[in-house]
Amino acid sequence: MAIDNKKEQEREELHRAIWAIADELRGAVDGWDFKNYVLGTMFYRYISENLTAYINSGEEAAGNTDFDYAKMPDADAEEAREGLVEEKGFFILPSELFCNVRTKADRGEIWKYSNGADMLLNEKLEEVFRHIEESAKGSISERSFAGLFDDFDVNSNKLGSTVNKRNERLTKLLNGVAAMNLGSVKDHEIDTFGDAYEYLMTMYASNAGKSGGEFFTPADVSVLLTRLGTVGKTKINKVYDPACGSGSLLLKVEKILGKDAVQTGFFGQEINITTYNLCRINMFLHDIGFDKFDIECEDTLINPQHWDDEPFELIVSNPPYSIKWAGDENPLLINDPRFSPAGVLAPKSKADLAFIMHSLSWLAPNGTAAIVCFPGVMYRGGAEQKIRKYLVDNNFVDCIIQLPSNLFFGTSIATCIMVMKRGKQDNRILFIDATNQCVKVTNNNKLLLEHIDTIVDAFSKREDVEYLCRLVDYDEVKEQNYNLSVSTYVEPEDTREKIDIVKLNAEIKEIVAREQVLRNEIDKIILEIEGGQDA
Repeated sequence: MAIDNKKEQEREELHRAIWAIADELRGAVDGWDFKNYVLGTMFYRYISENLTAYINSGEEAAGNTDFDYAKMPDADAEEAREGLVEEKGFFILPSELFCNVRTKADRGEIWKYSNGADMLLNEKLEEVFRHIEESAKGSISERSFAGLFDDFDVNSNKLGSTVNKRNERLTKLLNGVAAMNLGSVKDHEIDTFGDAYEYLMTMYASNAGKSGGEFFTPADVSVLLTRLGTVGKTKINKVYDPACGSGSLLLKVEKILGKDAVQTGFFGQEINITTYNLCRINMFLHDIGFDKFDIECEDTLINPQHWDDEPFELIVSNPPYSIKWAGDENPLLINDPRFSPAGVLAPKSKADLAFIMHSLSWLAPNGTAAIVCFPGVMYRGGAEQKIRKYLVDNNFVDCIIQLPSNLFFGTSIATCIMVMKRGKQDNRILFIDATNQCVKVTNNNKLLLEHIDTIVDAFSKREDVEYLCRLVDYDEVKEQNYNLSVSTYVEPEDTREKIDIVKLNAEIKEIVAREQVLRNEIDKIILEIEGGQDA
């Protein structure tokens, strides 16, 4: 496969820049917090440049080619505040743009409060972030901007034990992000923010996995889920992820289909507030307008936030594996329209199928849901078996795909994908064994484009292919007590070396004969030696 050198060069350049910042802050900020500081600063830079470019392009179109918003007096800029908030969802004064704050900080200059007192960098950044969030208050974009900078604590001891040390590191952080060749989302060959996020997760994977409480969905798996969910489609109405994390799956849809192909918008819910903030930032940095996404922070299973937006034409998700939830401890849940059709709730210790039922409930009649699952949900008994029976009996399960092991950070287990549809044309289920569709990269396995193509092609054709996939009738699944494990239906290829017994016996016979010849020769030598000794 040909390597895209331009992409690789841009990626390496970005990684070097991030590593340089990490080197500057090493020992001061742990991985999870460091990620938040870097991405928060990138976001600050991005919206500053995005707003500046928007205003400048308007002035240039009007013939004012020398105009630069960054050099405009704050008092003059104020006149455009209302209109810009309506159009862009936020407003930043020229003096508070990333470039101007960074330049002043780098020179060691200070700012002034209205009473004339000195204002240091940490205080200035705190003020700027507050002003950005406040600019959206009272507008339709308020919810999109509220609390975006909550995890960027400019006064944290994690940045340094003294104000001077904190400001020294904040200056290095601003300079480091300023040195990044971010370009624009449209012009850049790589998804800069997404790549930075993935790289930071990898850099500090162990710490992030524990502190962040999330599993990061690798780009290759995100591509596979999106392609499975959009087979035969060039546009969709709405896409939804009930456990959206930092939004990587939602944004992969935008990447593959195109932003305009998602007509109404991107919807997601995330329980972790830090990750929720990162998801919203991620949306902005991918040039998704505030009016095109709705990300909420709540427990999806207990308090879903998008009742007014469902159903969704596409649902993609990698929910947390086998987490605890209220289950039958909450008497209201069995009557919840999302869970009640199965007649039973997912076990309290394993919420996997609760996410499946939730997703199915909010799936449009013409929609597709592609959900990453823990393998145990495919064969365990009890309540989970009853839920699988409901799904199969009502013909909602379209395909089960067994993925290779070690694709995800945080677990080496070979995960599965369940694809569900409400408008199936037959009552058969396709089982795909994709355990060998990967290559080993460092300590993990990875799906290459050719592997994804193979899986999607098998999914689209719905034909039996030896050792790869099999289309199974409803009756057979029923006979197997609703076991949905791929290994139950697809025979794995025997890759062991085949032995020719006839040839092997001939070789053994030859070895035995040769051994006898050697023994005879040894006996002769011994007799000669013994004869010589007697003489």
